[in-house]
Amino acid sequence: MIQKKILIVDDEPVICEILAFNLADEGYEVTCAHSAEETLRKLLPDHSLLLLDVMMGGMSGYKLTEQLRRKNNRIPVIFLTAKNTENDMLTGFSVGADDYIAKPFSIKEVLARVKAVLKRYGAPKGKPAGRIFLGDGVMIDHELKELVLGDRRILLTKTEFELIALLSGQPKHIFSREEIIDCIWKETPYITARTIDVHITRLRKKLGDRASLLSNRAGFGYRFNTAYL
Repeated sequence: MIQKKILIVDDEPVICEILAFNLADEGYEVTCAHSAEETLRKLLPDHSLLLLDVMMGGMSGYKLTEQLRRKNNRIPVIFLTAKNTENDMLTGFSVGADDYIAKPFSIKEVLARVKAVLKRYGAPKGKPAGRIFLGDGVMIDHELKELVLGDRRILLTKTEFELIALLSGQPKHIFSREEIIDCIWKETPYITARTIDVHITRLRKKLGDRASLLSNRAGFGYRFNTAYL
């Protein structure tokens, strides 16, 4: 079985050592970097995951991820950081992160989230669903993993696309937060309702004047509201 290669990036050597030891013990091939600049030199095409600190000397983890995404590098990124406010999470997901773990963390949680993200990216892909036209210029492009609003193509992260595809696929159904977690993060423990709300907030921002397409029914959950098409 081919080992998954993980690059850990943190400017605290002790944290790198602890993470590297435990990930290697789980069978991963691990390398470490202590800055974003060093990461750019060490990151290889066969790396499967980037476990990335946010606040480092020089370029931040946010800036590094932005730079990678601009170069169309889609390597999964898990932020590991002491910055854990809702705005910090929004920033992390907006630049293309796949998950966000707040310090101090438990090794058990890190291992579980790493396993879940790698499983999502390694899952066999079924036949593409093609383009789903929802009405009034709104289209879900399952082949390109994009949302189209009129003449605008909205670039979404993997999780954002999965979320809007789920909700728009059953517009008459109100998804509870628990249902959404079960559908998208089924293999990921420690996901909370707050994580769902952060992703919805980010999606609404990207929808702009179509933000009302994602509606919330207080006490019940979220739905894709075709009344606004």
